[in-house]
Amino acid sequence: MAAPKIVLSPSLMCADLLNLSDAVKALEEIGVDALHIDLIDSAFSPSMPLGLETIKQLRRATNLPFDIHIMSMNNEWFIQQVLEIGVQRVSFHYETSLHPDRLVNLIKKHNVEAGVALNPATSLTSLDYLLPSLDYVLLMLINPGFAGDKNETQVPYAIEKVRNLREKICGLDASVAIQVDGRVSFASIPGLIAAGANNLVLGSTGLFIKGATLANNKTQLDRYVREGLAQSGGQQ
Repeated sequence: MAAPKIVLSPSLMCADLLNLSDAVKALEEIGVDALHIDLIDSAFSPSMPLGLETIKQLRRATNLPFDIHIMSMNNEWFIQQVLEIGVQRVSFHYETSLHPDRLVNLIKKHNVEAGVALNPATSLTSLDYLLPSLDYVLLMLINPGFAGDKNETQVPYAIEKVRNLREKICGLDASVAIQVDGRVSFASIPGLIAAGANNLVLGSTGLFIKGATLANNKTQLDRYVREGLAQSGGQQ
């Protein structure tokens, strides 16, 4: 039996933003699965690394799937914008959504995978009625938008939350992926995969690690992914 697929989604905001076209080509060459693109309105959190026009131009430069993570106080407007650009996955935050079910339906109506993102301290009970309709859940393991604070560590309950979500999904007999974002590092990847994560957002501790080439970091990453799969017994 083939090992479960672990989706590798490097975070575009960690790439060379002055040379994005070349940076994306380099990611294509090492064999990643998607580009994770954070859209932040600066009101949800104090950051705004990428704009819609940049994403629109980049769409013409690569065939990699675009995995959009919206961090905004106005989810519907951003969802409409990225659907027009042509993306493959869109997640939005439960914390800023009055009508999350409506937004999920809007995304799926365009044959795009729909996900809901949860801040670290947001309870999984918020997904009780939404979960069966989702393609994936994005669990933030640090507070979103504060990645520039190098002293911020992954929340201590990260593994527990992933494991609890996996149990919740299995209890519904649903096919919902678990995406994790926030200090997804070589040290934490095996445990996250063993707990049930199968989509890794990779940043400064998981792929864009200084002092080594992207290709060397990818080789290391693959080793830790295999270790996580071995710990899980190949079950996802």
